[in-house]
Amino acid sequence: MQEATRETSADRLTAIRTRMAAAAKLARRPAEDIHLIAVSKTRSAQDIEPLILEGQRLFGENRVQEAASKWPALKAQHPEVELHLIGQLQSNKAEEAVALFDVIHSVDRLSLVTALGKAMEKLGRAVPCFLQVNIGAEEQKGGCSVADLPDLLKAAQDAGLPVAGLMCIPPAELEAAPFFALLAELSARHGLMQLSMGMSDDFETAIMLGATYVRVGTALFGKRPSFV
Repeated sequence: MQEATRETSADRLTAIRTRMAAAAKLARRPAEDIHLIAVSKTRSAQDIEPLILEGQRLFGENRVQEAASKWPALKAQHPEVELHLIGQLQSNKAEEAVALFDVIHSVDRLSLVTALGKAMEKLGRAVPCFLQVNIGAEEQKGGCSVADLPDLLKAAQDAGLPVAGLMCIPPAELEAAPFFALLAELSARHGLMQLSMGMSDDFETAIMLGATYVRVGTALFGKRPSFV
């Protein structure tokens, strides 16, 4: 019997792009309005390189320290790549994050807004930011409450942060669609154009409900080792 062909990350990237385009068509949206962030946390430069060579340009990391250990060298070789911070950010790492990342998706509290504003002014970098909303009111997750969003948005704007849009991670055990719909409603209410929502298991639903950035890791790179 002939051995099955091993699926590569390039194959998975092609499949994800095809599924994104199909979801965009169903939603009657231009496919080019939806951007794929390849979530490369815990992945080595050797894992990442094949996706860059296949034309993937947006990558997401959860931790400043991990990103700093591998991305400066990768970006030196591939300056066209954009690096997105999608994990929680400590205020004391704001300056390092502003220096390293091109977009920050997890702005969720006033102290972080202040720290980022000072860092951007000091470094002369205007890094687009997403305000993270704790859309399911989960105690263990980051994000501001829905009720606190107007105040956080005003503070971010007053601090000079370029606010691109809103970000959320819905509760894992519940249907994601109502939470995505709520984030889209909040975005429209506050005049924000971009929505960072949807991951490996629900990015098509997110696209149907207005996502402009989807964050996909496992579906691109495969499952992580159990000890990670």
